[in-house]
Amino acid sequence: MKSTRRSFIKRTAVASSAVIAAPTIISSTVFGANDRINAAVLGVNGRGKSHIQGLMAQKNVQVTTLCDPDMDLLRERQKTFKETYKKDVALEQDLRRVMDNKDIDVVSIASPNHWHALSVIWACQAGKDAYVEKPGSHNIWEGRKMVEAAEKYGRIVQHGVQLRSSPAVNEAINLMRDGYIGRVYMARGIVFRWRGDIGDQGFSPVPAGIDYDLWTGPAQKRPFTRNLVHYNWHWHWDYGNGDVGNQGIHETDLCMWGLDVGLPTKITSMGGKFLWDDCKEVPEVLTSVYNYPEERKIIQFEVRPWCTNTEEGATVGNIFYGDKGILVVDGYDKYKTYLGEDRTPGKSGEDGGESGSGMDRGAGGTDGHFANFIEAVRKRDKTILNGPVETAHLSSGLAHLGNIAYRTGRVLDFNPKSESFVNDQEADKMLRRDYRKGFEVPENV
Repeated sequence: MKSTRRSFIKRTAVASSAVIAAPTIISSTVFGANDRINAAVLGVNGRGKSHIQGLMAQKNVQVTTLCDPDMDLLRERQKTFKETYKKDVALEQDLRRVMDNKDIDVVSIASPNHWHALSVIWACQAGKDAYVEKPGSHNIWEGRKMVEAAEKYGRIVQHGVQLRSSPAVNEAINLMRDGYIGRVYMARGIVFRWRGDIGDQGFSPVPAGIDYDLWTGPAQKRPFTRNLVHYNWHWHWDYGNGDVGNQGIHETDLCMWGLDVGLPTKITSMGGKFLWDDCKEVPEVLTSVYNYPEERKIIQFEVRPWCTNTEEGATVGNIFYGDKGILVVDGYDKYKTYLGEDRTPGKSGEDGGESGSGMDRGAGGTDGHFANFIEAVRKRDKTILNGPVETAHLSSGLAHLGNIAYRTGRVLDFNPKSESFVNDQEADKMLRRDYRKGFEVPENV
């Protein structure tokens, strides 16, 4: 894969130079300090903005390059960067040039889901450390390859599940480990977000400034439509994974973390589109059950898109059930407990981040999660990562299993050791995808 990427650079460096806005590559010597970590952010439309802020908040870390297939968007971010930080930043449309730039130490990946795993693998092959937005993978097979690449090349890979850096959530996990609510046998994850009708904008010419071939990358190429670029790709199977594979990865991760389990052996899922006649392919409403019969544990997960009740005051969060009580994680940075039959309020905690949710700022949010990543990079110690690459594979994998059960319409038996289904070729085909030439996730990383 490295040779494929580098041969591409040699072939296209001259031909594409007129498309790339200056400046393209800025040497790290422009910025000074030898021990500084130089970073590139891949994907700058949505979460990428928080990645820029999170990295720039770290001591002696400099974002030197912004990368996105949309050059108009890049220019907007470059202008904002200059206004905010009083510094220049390089622009690059093609992430393969970022990987080949020896001055860049880490890459922070906030591109669409279908690019995540391959970007991590290319970064590891190029000798760079990586922070990858959730979900770590678009499918289960490539998630395992991402883990293999990090291990083979000895790279630091952090998964963007910020609640793992929340002191309050860590306190809640420790309480459960210590038996505060008894034997914890069930976790329930909820994602009740306001997701409206997105309509159908049909096909249109590719706008000037967008390299749609690069945007498509590993996925099969469809005619261009604003139904995909920039945000609504989340609701199409070739690029996104629905809300369980979007917002829900924070909660699938916490379900598994709290129960101390890996992938399940039995999965069922049911839902559909009940509200909007729009171009979404994924279900609006989805209820999934993940069973661990040998461990006597179970995960329930529910996605709702519109008007709803709360559950113990939470609309996005997790509820853990023990034989002595329940523990509720509300959002990303606070928890509460209720004990016994009379639901006596027990211990509770909250980070108190600037945003109120802890998601974007503060010790338990993006800044704190990046601080943990940068510390691991400096120390070359993956054991101190709060969200190591294995969590990217497993928490994403749980979402993928629920989606596969929904799409096949039946109860599925799964073998966590082989990471394949039991005597089910149709379901097995959904564990990976057909990759476009030049953007293949390799069998041997």
